[in-house]
Amino acid sequence: MSVRSSAPAGSRPGATATPAASPTAPAAVPARRVTLAVTAAGLCSFALLYAPQPLLPQLAEEFALDPGRASLAISVATGSLAVAVLPLAVLSEIVGRKPVIVASVLVSAVLGLLLPLAPTFDALLVMRVLQGVAIAGFPGVAAAYLAERLGAAGVAGAVGAMVAGNTLGGLSGRLSAGFTTDAFGWHGALAVVGGIGLVCALVTAAFLPGLPKRATRPKLRDVGRGLLAAASDRVLLAQYVVAMVAMGSFVALYNVAGFRLTGDLGLHPATASLVFVAYAGGAVASSRAGRLVARFGRVRTACTGLALTIAGAVLTLPDSVPLVAAGFLVLTLGFFTAHSVASGWAAAEAPPAGRGQAGGLYNACYYLGSSIGGAAGAVLYGHAGWAWLVVAVAGALAVGILAILSARRA
Repeated sequence: MSVRSSAPAGSRPGATATPAASPTAPAAVPARRVTLAVTAAGLCSFALLYAPQPLLPQLAEEFALDPGRASLAISVATGSLAVAVLPLAVLSEIVGRKPVIVASVLVSAVLGLLLPLAPTFDALLVMRVLQGVAIAGFPGVAAAYLAERLGAAGVAGAVGAMVAGNTLGGLSGRLSAGFTTDAFGWHGALAVVGGIGLVCALVTAAFLPGLPKRATRPKLRDVGRGLLAAASDRVLLAQYVVAMVAMGSFVALYNVAGFRLTGDLGLHPATASLVFVAYAGGAVASSRAGRLVARFGRVRTACTGLALTIAGAVLTLPDSVPLVAAGFLVLTLGFFTAHSVASGWAAAEAPPAGRGQAGGLYNACYYLGSSIGGAAGAVLYGHAGWAWLVVAVAGALAVGILAILSARRA
């Protein structure tokens, strides 16, 4: 398969508009209503998914845990999400997109409200596994829903809003938990984020319109063929590698950020949580990735994004709060640039019969990397310190650069 390295459409996962979209769908409901519902779903899902991240030092103190075990509060959720995202994407082909999305946000929000009641860390981990499975219904289905609901003409703006909602959700969940933990403890901080999630989930349930009924549902045999095609293409395989190593590195650094800032550098927990403001740079990087691809091509843009991530990680090595903050901003911009290019590249190169499956595989690798990388990074930090974590991250991201270069030759 040839690599179209200069295609400008490479920065948005929503480029996977499916031929099954109803020709009358764009006029059926206002696009603003669809955008509002999907944006609220992104806020709900990603606020809940990453809310415990700034609380890891408090959880470690409460339950007498080392950083590696405390990080399981994130890793088990992203791991179960990675396992569930593809089956739920296939399920949406059978039962419909809207039921899966609405059930996803409502169940994950209810579990978010139950998390503060966990009597032990093991009980909290069980609920986080279930929450990860519930959350998987949104990222695995959202792009396909938008393509079928709005058609090619209206999907771009809605996907942009969805990506912004996902980014702001991750940011708001982290900051809400970080800023409220002093006043309410980790129990109250998780309850606050759970309440935010429930409000957003109710907005999604109230405003998300259904899809026109299909004349026929795809057969499982056809779904399986599409999955095989999506799993055997060399260019797509390179994007799955990038998703895994980039997200794994990104989450590893952010999981340990609280320990480094409060332990190594002596910051107050609320002050340390301000490092997550750098996450807002992801929205900027994602929105500009398409322009960079149009000018420089996918290969150069993706490799530059990964190289920036390495540079940002290296910048955090000195025991200097300003340099650490600057490093996190740089690595966040780099990560989101590479992720946007890789996800859009996967969408553009996916075979017509396997677009949904390619998106599912990309998301599975993305969140599997988050789970494995987040846990492994925390263990490495606990045993060897921040410098060795940065070395490991740089090595993993170098593998991603090699994967991109191999895609160019495919």
